[in-house]
Amino acid sequence: MARYTGPVCRICRREGVKLFLKGERCVTKCPIDGPRSGTGESTPSRHAAITDKRNPPGMHRVRRRKASEYADQLREKQKARRFYGVGERQFQRAFEEAERMSGPTGENLFVIMESRLDNVVHLLGLGRSRPEARQIVRHGHIFVNGHRTDIPSYQVKPGDTIAVKPASRESVRFKALAESFTNVRRPNWLSFDEATWTGKVLSRPALGDVTLPVREQLVVEYYSR
Repeated sequence: MARYTGPVCRICRREGVKLFLKGERCVTKCPIDGPRSGTGESTPSRHAAITDKRNPPGMHRVRRRKASEYADQLREKQKARRFYGVGERQFQRAFEEAERMSGPTGENLFVIMESRLDNVVHLLGLGRSRPEARQIVRHGHIFVNGHRTDIPSYQVKPGDTIAVKPASRESVRFKALAESFTNVRRPNWLSFDEATWTGKVLSRPALGDVTLPVREQLVVEYYSR
């Protein structure tokens, strides 16, 4: 699957929101205004305006027209997809799964995305960003319920335990992460034991736990055209 490998700050500028794609750098050096995430400070609500006052990348002499209904739907979908770092085909499959579930499709979609193993690893503080957490999972550093799991899209369930492989804890990367464990603001549906480097899924995430400022109904409308 092709993946964007260019400057990720360009993605945030295009979407006009802070997507926290570079971990700590998004907190200390990002020019986009807005609350900080994962640093012990207040995290933004789902619909908070974390906007970039500059123009999006590209030429700016052309007078921009008011965005159409389709354009608004597309931007919300792209924003969500890029926030979680998944490809179009993968995101669409998640939407199709959400449609088959009981309850609101938009809420189901974001519960699925929040329950991804790479996202949970990031929320536990075992990866500074979702891209880094995805790499950690793929390299086999994470155990789920005592079994090595290297699939970033793996869906965690209430009662699951997520732990770092004992041998990996001695690496420079994880020792650096351990120094910031106390500063990580974890959601209420997750718990973490710093002594054993083990997290636990206490419940399914709710739509209110999603920190991305996205209008989920527009994403549903985009795929329902």
